[in-house]
Amino acid sequence: MIEKKTVQEELKIAKKKAAKPMLWVSMISMVMFFAGLTSAYVLSIERDDWVTFDLPQAFYVSTFLIVASSITLSLSQKLLKKDRRQLSLLLVVITLLLGIGFVWQQYIGFNQLKSVGLFFTGPESTVSTSFIIGITFMHVIHLLAGLIVLFVVIYNHFKYKYKPNDLLGFELGAIFWHFVDILWIYLFFFFYFIR
Repeated sequence: MIEKKTVQEELKIAKKKAAKPMLWVSMISMVMFFAGLTSAYVLSIERDDWVTFDLPQAFYVSTFLIVASSITLSLSQKLLKKDRRQLSLLLVVITLLLGIGFVWQQYIGFNQLKSVGLFFTGPESTVSTSFIIGITFMHVIHLLAGLIVLFVVIYNHFKYKYKPNDLLGFELGAIFWHFVDILWIYLFFFFYFIR
């Protein structure tokens, strides 16, 4: 019986050691994916049918929301380390709401593009709008995965699975969320400066 418990503890330790490197590998693959998309965007600028346009105002609002969400999640993690669970949980919920607000603003931004005659597909679409909407939509899909991660973090928070000296699940969720935040900031400035 003692040996079995030791093996289970060793497996748990091995899983913990592998968790962060596996997350980093998946994030590196996402970076490569978006690097490929933005490279194709840059190459397509030389096309004769390229159309330049201003970013929708909703993209500015969504950028503010996602930056704010990273701040609230960082504060939540600091509070959790100090065992201030209730305030930490409140900040994670606020992070989730800010993330949902980000997705909503992206949707509004897509509609703002459509309202000025810029479409993703169809006879009225352009290469430039197809790129910006396609790349942004792919980011939103990754952000939706981040929202699922936040739901899991909130659930585990309710179940008291995080302790000031054992925050691995929270840390993994926070790393992924901050990554999605940084990725959007990169895309926002990319689209802002490279038109």
